[in-house]
Amino acid sequence: MTTIQDIPRPTNGDVVELILADHRLFESLLRELRDDTSDREAARQAFAELHVAHALSEESEVYPRLERKDAISDHEEEHGREEHAEGHEALLALLECVGTDTQKFEDALEELATAVNHHLAEEETSILNPARSEVSEADRRALGERWLAARNEKLAQGCASVEQVRAIVKKAYGEDLLPADDEE
Repeated sequence: MTTIQDIPRPTNGDVVELILADHRLFESLLRELRDDTSDREAARQAFAELHVAHALSEESEVYPRLERKDAISDHEEEHGREEHAEGHEALLALLECVGTDTQKFEDALEELATAVNHHLAEEETSILNPARSEVSEADRRALGERWLAARNEKLAQGCASVEQVRAIVKKAYGEDLLPADDEE
């Protein structure tokens, strides 16, 4: 069982390797969420906190710096933000489920897993691979420290209550990162 307190909080390292470590933790937490014998509530909260802290910190600390270093394009940065917004929206649906033993929870979990797994695969190829080859090791380590500081601060403060995620999703709609209901 993974709890919020179990989420690793390193303070330095190569940003690519650190993000990949979080990606593997997302996959592990999704497996826990699928297991009806696990403490799904603890896994749901841990996943939520990690997802929000990870994504918001990538958007503020990683994506803009990779774009400035020409490792990724404006389009790749924007697409990453859109996929984070889709993940936040799916996460909100999961957080709004009362209990973890309903079909509604199972359906919301499947939507979340689909959105997150798609994003992980895309980010690992279109953002992390260029970061690995186009950004120096020293810069990746400095970026890792900045990203971790932002991520760990968000984790320490708590960043994924239903209300907080609802506000993140509302902001994403306002920034046109998510399609209006009539556009789907």
